[in-house]
Amino acid sequence: MHKTETIDYIILLKGDVTLILDNEEVDLKPFDVVVQRGTNHAWVNNGDEPALLIAVLIDSNIK
Repeated sequence: MHKTETIDYIILLKGDVTLILDNEEVDLKPFDVVVQRGTNHAWVNNGDEPALLIAVLIDSNIK
């Protein structure tokens, strides 16, 4: 898992992905949107094909 000092806007365009957080796991389907700010997280591709996500990360100066 990792943590970034950004605000992340992520859209799953294709695939079967799980977002792993400290206290939960979220299964995503195409066109689900994730917004997170400095969250400890990891991504898992559950499918046999590559997943496709689009992400915009904005510096948030989290200390």
